[in-house]
Amino acid sequence: MTADLVLANAHVHDGTGWSRDADSIAIRDGRIVTIGSELPAGAEVVDLDGAWVLPGFHDAHVHPVQAGLEMNACDLTGGGDVDGCLDRIAAYAAAHPDAEWVLGGGWSMDAFPGGVPTAEALDRVLPDRPAFLPNRDHHSAWVNSAALRRARIDRTTPDPSDGRIERDADGEPTGALHEGAMELVRALVPPATPGEQTRALLTAQAYLHSLGIVGWQDALVGEGLGMADSLETYLAAARDGLLTAKVVAALWWDRGRGADQIPGLIERRARAAAAGIDAGSVKIMQDGVCETFTAAVIDPYLDGHGRPTENCGLSFIEPADLAAYVQQLDAADFQVHVHALGDRAVRDSLDAIEHAIAVNERRGNRHHLAHVQIVHPDDVPRFAALDVTANAQPLWACLDDQMVDLTLPFLTASAREQQYVFRSLLTSGARLAFGSDWPVSSPDPFGAMHVAVNRTAPTSRLGPLLAHEGLTVAEALDAYTSGSAWVNRLERTSGRLAVGAAADFAVVDRDVLGVPPDRIADVRVLRTYVDGRLVHGG
Repeated sequence: MTADLVLANAHVHDGTGWSRDADSIAIRDGRIVTIGSELPAGAEVVDLDGAWVLPGFHDAHVHPVQAGLEMNACDLTGGGDVDGCLDRIAAYAAAHPDAEWVLGGGWSMDAFPGGVPTAEALDRVLPDRPAFLPNRDHHSAWVNSAALRRARIDRTTPDPSDGRIERDADGEPTGALHEGAMELVRALVPPATPGEQTRALLTAQAYLHSLGIVGWQDALVGEGLGMADSLETYLAAARDGLLTAKVVAALWWDRGRGADQIPGLIERRARAAAAGIDAGSVKIMQDGVCETFTAAVIDPYLDGHGRPTENCGLSFIEPADLAAYVQQLDAADFQVHVHALGDRAVRDSLDAIEHAIAVNERRGNRHHLAHVQIVHPDDVPRFAALDVTANAQPLWACLDDQMVDLTLPFLTASAREQQYVFRSLLTSGARLAFGSDWPVSSPDPFGAMHVAVNRTAPTSRLGPLLAHEGLTVAEALDAYTSGSAWVNRLERTSGRLAVGAAADFAVVDRDVLGVPPDRIADVRVLRTYVDGRLVHGG
């Protein structure tokens, strides 16, 4: 047996646990040729000094280009409270005096009273230049008075049908725009240049590789939510040999249009395939988020006194139309990737996939629902019955300020008990895939696995969120490796370590399956390999 590279003196995960009979992996032409204890002659040998080798992670729902743009701009991620964010904005503005707009984002709702920032605060550091700063989930944006003036938003401006302008008691805009209302300002923002997008992709790719991530599904490739179309960025990176990750591009569904866009999506898929990029997924955004009362829920939100309101959130696409679109996309052999966060959005999305199956029969297109924050008990078994993957972001399944202050008080008692029901879904036979939604939240798989297992944030002193819905470490690892690889149609070659599989793996500093559950987030990646190529570490 010949090999190009051997990783020796390691603990090797064989797909079910640590293999007792293997301490080396031999690689030839990017594939694993042996897992064992013998070292083939003539190969380069890398001594891992007893480190632990895991299958590489796949992030099933992430926005790398947007994350990279924010990292390279006014990055408010982890900025802390209002003053902390304002300090970062002031410093960025001072360092970029010639920028027409101050752009970036990543602020957290729990940094602001009531979860809502104000133009008045932003005006203190940016009185003249317009600013557009989406929050970390990209469902709201913070703007200053200069931006409101430039967009001609005032008390007479109506809310768009798919969004809301935050206002004071007199109806005056206060500086926060939610959902579709963001477009009123975003339409005026200069788009990122191709060079800026390429730099953003490479910044993000390097960071994701540093976390052991070998591939991902980009959950928005097109013009949507203020993100510039990144398809050409991916194609150029692949052509120039810069793209080292294994990427599936989820093409954006324009909710302002209908089935007439499907031929264009088919053409984009073919153009991507010619460049070696899988663009066989279509992303549909069906609702918003609970914190702004825009997630589509079955029972209406409560007001600040615990009384039912008339607000059940937003369905961006009418259920009958959604069913028709999903059926037609399925017939064209697209995978459908639906943002469905509230229980009504989840139900409508499952209904749409059920309709597609009834018309088209089962075509094996691996549809999945992303976020699935609230799932009604009646709908839990439908995931397995319809072979729909629950594409979850486990880092959110915990009690934090945003959950405690901005979500739980406004949900009904039954909805509170049905949040991030990972154990229930897995027990019912559903497939689980994990992702981060970065830059909404950290893309670190070990932090996310910590929450999936413990149902608490790594540094939180709060108790668990529905502890009975926690997973084992092995189940969480599977969801972030083989589960996400399955969604991305890579399960035969990636997401596992086996002879014949791609040499995609992460080398970590400790036994993730053996550390105390409350120390999972402490695991660190030492090296990352994609197709046997070292892409992080050394």
